[in-house]
Amino acid sequence: MTEEVCKLKKKLDNKVAIITGGASGIGEATTRLFASNGARAIVIADIQDELGRKVAESVGSSICSYYHCDVSDEEQVKKMVEWTVQTYGQLDIMFSNAGVYSSSSQTILELDFTGLERVFGVNVVGNAACVKHAARAMIDLNIRGSIICTSSMAGTTSHIEHTDYYVSKHALLGLMRCASKQLGGHGIRVNAVSPFAIATPLFVSVFKEAAKEVEKQFQALPSLKNVHLKVEHVADAVLFLASDDSAFITGQNLVIDGGVTA
Repeated sequence: MTEEVCKLKKKLDNKVAIITGGASGIGEATTRLFASNGARAIVIADIQDELGRKVAESVGSSICSYYHCDVSDEEQVKKMVEWTVQTYGQLDIMFSNAGVYSSSSQTILELDFTGLERVFGVNVVGNAACVKHAARAMIDLNIRGSIICTSSMAGTTSHIEHTDYYVSKHALLGLMRCASKQLGGHGIRVNAVSPFAIATPLFVSVFKEAAKEVEKQFQALPSLKNVHLKVEHVADAVLFLASDDSAFITGQNLVIDGGVTA
């Protein structure tokens, strides 16, 4: 197969994407997968400056760049989107992936609203800002773009604790569904991915456990035989939703849990 034919088969040929939380975990895996699938430019938006720059350099400066952005600050999100459009001339994909986990074991009776606001500031307000400003740019440029948000299995289930986190992920799915209905008339698709828990650097840092120990706990749960969730599985799902393979799919929450919640 010739190089030209291989290029034609790439799913994101000539696309420009923003990936928030792209410095590690799911975001990093998706950055690398987008690059291998022909994306013309990928902007990693994160607050982990050193990690973000290293990932961008390893992917290649001709394709990938790093932009410091705290998504809980709408003005930073707005400037990040504007910089992307000014630099690359377009925005086709927004993967709104940045999020925080809460180690709080509080129930609703004990809920600390300072902690709730912190979690909502990233998981809900941050995603809303990314969807809002990405959609505005796509409309201005007349681009039929794709916006994908990272929710969680927590967005479709409940728990006896971690109230702030679970509520934030439920809210995120509501945001995605409203945005999909409102933006469909502009040709912009909005979907979400909801993975089961993965031993990402973020998750491990919150729970202070070794990654292998966390993975062992997850592997003990019922799932597909001999298949355990990795960040690459989530990245594959994001690629599907970002590409034309899902051209008639919007307003959907793609649960990636090996059947656990079923």
